[in-house]
Amino acid sequence: MAPVATELKLGKKINEGKTKEVYELPDLAGCVLMQSKDQITAGNAARKDHMEGKAAISNTTTSCVFQLLHESGIKTAFVRKHGDTAFIAAQCEMIPIEWVCRRIATGSFLKRNPGVKEGYKFYPPKIEMFYKDDAANDPQWSEEQLIEAKFCFAGLTIGQTEVDIMAHSTQAIFEILEKSWLPQNCTLVDMKIEFGVNITTKEIVLADVIDNDSWRLWPSGDRSQQKDKQSYRDLKEVTPEALQMVKRNFEWVAERVELLLKTKSHGRVVVLMGSSSDLGHCEKIKKACANFSIPCELRVTSAHKGPDETLRIKAEYEGDGIPTVFVAVAGRSNGLGPVLSGNTSYPVVNCPPLSADWGPQDVWSSLRLPSGLGCPTILSPEGAAQFAAQIFGLSNHLVWAKLRSSMLNTWISLKQADKKLRECTL
Repeated sequence: MAPVATELKLGKKINEGKTKEVYELPDLAGCVLMQSKDQITAGNAARKDHMEGKAAISNTTTSCVFQLLHESGIKTAFVRKHGDTAFIAAQCEMIPIEWVCRRIATGSFLKRNPGVKEGYKFYPPKIEMFYKDDAANDPQWSEEQLIEAKFCFAGLTIGQTEVDIMAHSTQAIFEILEKSWLPQNCTLVDMKIEFGVNITTKEIVLADVIDNDSWRLWPSGDRSQQKDKQSYRDLKEVTPEALQMVKRNFEWVAERVELLLKTKSHGRVVVLMGSSSDLGHCEKIKKACANFSIPCELRVTSAHKGPDETLRIKAEYEGDGIPTVFVAVAGRSNGLGPVLSGNTSYPVVNCPPLSADWGPQDVWSSLRLPSGLGCPTILSPEGAAQFAAQIFGLSNHLVWAKLRSSMLNTWISLKQADKKLRECTL
């Protein structure tokens, strides 16, 4: 991500942590500047060293990760990168909990759970929370402790609904990043994140940073190749040569994290309509595809009136090697979907625009198919686009991330609606 290099007027320092400083931005209401430091720490700063260039490395990593999550649909505090060592974020009141998500048992989990061998895999990922208190060494908390603390940030009381939202968000964020690292042949072992309440919107959002201090990352799933901060924690003695090795690991991650924003897998949806009168229905499919960043083309052809042209159009898209999902939109008697399905190995989805008068009868031409055909029928234009996205998401982590975020956001909206209704009832 190219940094925005415009000058910013800095206000007072709001907070300073071990590896960053937070400043008010008087000219950007509701925003702060997150300034990274050239410092690396471990064990709540029991070990602390200067590492030249770490601020820029960490800022690159965080900015790319937050851009990926933001574009996927996750609500974050991230606004944009600013210069090499800082980024602009929405101002939040931070919830003092570190949320940890683990796919593989290692590190402190093994110490707290004797008898569990390193490498044990959690399905689904294991969620833990730790209260941020350096003096007490960040003790593990239960869900009940967090609820009973009755925290209130930016006017939002942290209750059961808010805890559930953060827990579900933690899992979704981990799974998106886990999936995104797989094309790089890297295993995301575990990670820690923090949430805050946006002081403007009063929403819980992913905040703070996600950099190479935040996770364990094993290339080829091999711990001996670890590229994260654990390589610093494991040092028996910190020497200039050892710090250079750690820095090379951090640079390795910063270079590859930019690749998470790209994909080598591409695809498209081709909507074939039996008549231009179905254009409105097809435009809804195209619009829904755009939500997943999937290109969509619209064509008009009738398998009943011009089967040769239908098969010619089909061959046109088969011939260029781009993975394609065909969506057949035909009312009345749907010959389009079955003809396509019987003559291509590409996926075909029926999405008939049913009329109020004959819909119950017409739909059978999409449902009752000859043997050897396999085209499902989805009545909703948005549902047809989502089905295509699920196919492409198997090999495209960016599409999969949008699907996963959509699932999370739907779950959150239902949870919040239920809370609002209960509050009105009470």
